[in-house]
Formats: sequence, structure tokens, C-alpha cells
Amino acid sequence: MMMLLMPILIPMLTAAISMIIWRHRKLQRWLSVFSSSAVLITALILFHDVYLNGIQVVYLGGWQAPFGISMVADLLSSILVTSTAFVALCVSIYALASMSEEHEAFGFYPLLHLMIAGVIGAFLTGDIFNLYVWFEIMLVASFGLLILGGEREQMEGALKYVTLNLLSSALFLSAIGLLYAYAGTLNMADLAQKLSLSENPQIVILISLLFLVAFGIKAAAFPLFFWLPASYHTPPVAISAAFAGLLTKVGVYSLYRVFSLIFISDVEFTHQTVLLWMGIFSMVVGVLGAAAQFEVRRILAFHSVSQIGYMILGLALFTPLAVAGGILYVVHHMIVKTNLFLISGVMHRRHGSYKLEKLGGLYRSAPILALLFAISAASLAGLPPFSGFMAKYVVITGGVGAQQWLAIFSALAVGLLTLYSMVKIWAEAFWKPLPDGAQTLSPMSDSERFCLYFPIFLMVIMTVIIGLGAEWFIQLMFATAEQLMNPQYYIDAVLGGQR
Repeated sequence: MMMLLMPILIPMLTAAISMIIWRHRKLQRWLSVFSSSAVLITALILFHDVYLNGIQVVYLGGWQAPFGISMVADLLSSILVTSTAFVALCVSIYALASMSEEHEAFGFYPLLHLMIAGVIGAFLTGDIFNLYVWFEIMLVASFGLLILGGEREQMEGALKYVTLNLLSSALFLSAIGLLYAYAGTLNMADLAQKLSLSENPQIVILISLLFLVAFGIKAAAFPLFFWLPASYHTPPVAISAAFAGLLTKVGVYSLYRVFSLIFISDVEFTHQTVLLWMGIFSMVVGVLGAAAQFEVRRILAFHSVSQIGYMILGLALFTPLAVAGGILYVVHHMIVKTNLFLISGVMHRRHGSYKLEKLGGLYRSAPILALLFAISAASLAGLPPFSGFMAKYVVITGGVGAQQWLAIFSALAVGLLTLYSMVKIWAEAFWKPLPDGAQTLSPMSDSERFCLYFPIFLMVIMTVIIGLGAEWFIQLMFATAEQLMNPQYYIDAVLGGQR
């Protein structure tokens, strides 16, 4: 059972040790890679245990649920913990060559691993207040990473980021207070059991809408999404990549958790009305924002908003097929969007800019990078045979089954506009000749090239594996959706004989 806690304990211990060896930069770098590797190994072992043996539960301090804090690993949380660990390892390797000594001196490694601990802790907790605690750990660490270096542009983005996220935290805490006052418990399994017997469903729906707004802000969903494109392009690219892959997914996970376990008394209103329109508007507004941008990281940031819409759409449709597709989309996006940010960092390393007007000729000067970008961009746009195609196909097929034709049309149109943005980056940065006066920086050393390209290779291979091995992954996501849509599995695992 200790294996359930290891993916949290390892990055927290790494953050503490990194503070102790503050002056030993090289030691910090390799500790970061070693720690991320250990987290991935323990996450894979945890996933294997859950996959074979069912939901795993640990009661902290020996206090049985619902009185103490429970840490719970079901298929959804173990899949996302594994994906998080994979992203963290890739970012840690990439940072060896991309993170400046100045940023390292300001605490990059302790903050990175504290953020990873916060993300994984949020995925594994079975207590609604403890989820808030992990959110705050993640927020503090991510804010520190966002302002690392203290440049003017970073501070402007950080102000919007922290303001809206503090609003989200205040709403989240208020919702928890109301929920505890009404139900008298904070354990999610116990909440699910008690609210299913509620005699005042209107109060439950009102509280659920507070959670919806709080988690919607965290997920960067419409309408309070603008903190994301205002901030993700400002820090060093390794930080942008980690943010793009991980932070919004905690908000999406929280929506999936509470709206499949706790708030399911009025699915027609909460899911098929509110969540559905939130998903549609997130898709459309995000992709239109991306189409208007001409800076690589801004384009990718707006597309993060758009892609969040597909994930919310899977939950909103609330059929096994759609939920399975939404979860697959989360995993796909964690990998592909992180990878596209890492690729943008290599583009910047070669020509000193993220602006499309100052880039060009990469198809000829960096053919391997061009191939890696083409695969990742095709996957993001939903072209076969990559992970993005399978995720969109399952979500849209779920929409067909639910006969939500507007949502289907929006998803298909957004896919075409996503392809337009990816073609725009390809045409400007890779195909057209390098503009006169554009920079060409010094060649990379072998070690630098390895650290920058190796994690990109890993992520490209992963999106290809998910696409080509779609049958196994879709079956896994169906099993995950079945667990989510049958809350009794979770309740029995956590409460057991305590009911």
C-alpha cells in the first residue's frame, strides 16, 4: 500500500533535498532526473496494481474513512499519475540543456518537484478538503515557477494567473464549507453516498455549480480562461511545457471526479446543459484565439483552451463511450501539448525567437525537428494514425450516440481550424526561407542536442504507440469509464465495512 504514496513522497523529498544542496547545481540537475525516473517507475507499479487488483486505498494515520484522510488510486487517478510522471521525466531531461543557471539559482528544481507533488497529490486524494490543499501546493509552486527570473512580461502574466486562480481557490473553499455544512463529511466516497439520499436536490445543485466554476477556472475553460494564454508564453520553455501538460489537467480531473461521483443527481442540467455548453464554447473560443496569433507559444496556449473543451465534452455527454474518449483525450493532450512546447523551445534555440515572422527554413536546416513537429502537430489536429485521432474519434462517436449534433459539428469544425493553425506554423517556421536579418544562434553541442531532442523523441513515440495500439488503450479507457460511471465501486473500496 505504501506504493500508493511513493509518487507523492519522492518529489516532495526531492524538493527538500534540492533546497539543501542549493549551491550544487549539477547535483540538483541529476537529482531531478533521477527523482522523475523513480516517480515514473513507482507510478507504473501503482497502475499495474490497480489494473490487476482494483482500487487501492491508504488511510493516513490509521484513521478509517470517513473520519481520516484517504488516499485512493482507481484507474483514472493511476493513469493520470503515470502520465504526469512521464511528462515530468521528459521536462526534467529537457531542462538540463534549456534552463539557465540564473533560473536554477532562483529555485527551479525545488519548485518543479513541489508542483509535481501537488499535481499527483490532487489525483490521489479521496478527501475534498485535502484536494484543496494539494491545489494550493500546486498553485504556490507554479506561481514561483511563473515569476522565476522576474522579467516584466512574466510579472504581467503572473498577475493574471494568480488573481484568477486565487478567485478559484476562494470559490472552491466556499463550496467545501457549504458542502460540509450540508453533508457533515469531507470524504468523497461518504459524500457520494449521503448526497445520493439528499432530500434537497436544489441545494446540492447550487453547491455543484460553485465547484463547477472553481474547477472550470483551474481547467482554463470558458469563460474564465484568459489567464492561460496571458501567462503560458512568458516563462522559460521547460516551465511552459510542464504547465501546458499538467496544470489544467488537475482542473479537468476534478470535474471528472466530482461530477461522476458526488454530483450526479441532475445529469440533464449539470452535464448535458452547463458542462456541454462550457465544452462547446471552450473549443470554439480557444481555436479562434489561436487562429489570430502569430507567436508559436501563444498559438499553443490558445489551443490548450480549445482542447480542454473536448475533455469537458466527454464528461458532459456522460455516456461510457464519451467518458472513455474524454479520458483518452486528457492523456493524449498531456503528451502532445507538452511536446509541442518543447519543440518550440528548440525552434527558439536555433533562431532566438518564437515569432513566426522571424523563423523559417527549419525544414531544410533541421529535418529531424521538422518530422517531430509534423507528427505532434498532426496528432494535435486529430489526424490518423496518432493519439489525437483516436481520442477525437471516440469523443465524437460518443456524441453521435447521444445525438448531440451541435457538439459534433463544433468538434469537427474546431479540428479543421486546429489543423489550420498547425499548417500556419509549418508554413511560416519550417517551409518558408529564413527571413533576411533573422538570427541563427551557435550550433548545439552533442550533450545539449541529446537533452533537447531525446524527450521529444519519447513523446512522439508515445503518441504513435497510443494511435497504433488504440484497441488496448480504448479498452483501458472503457474500463476507467465504467469505474467512474458506477460510483459504488469507489464507495465500496473506500468505505468498505465503515458504511
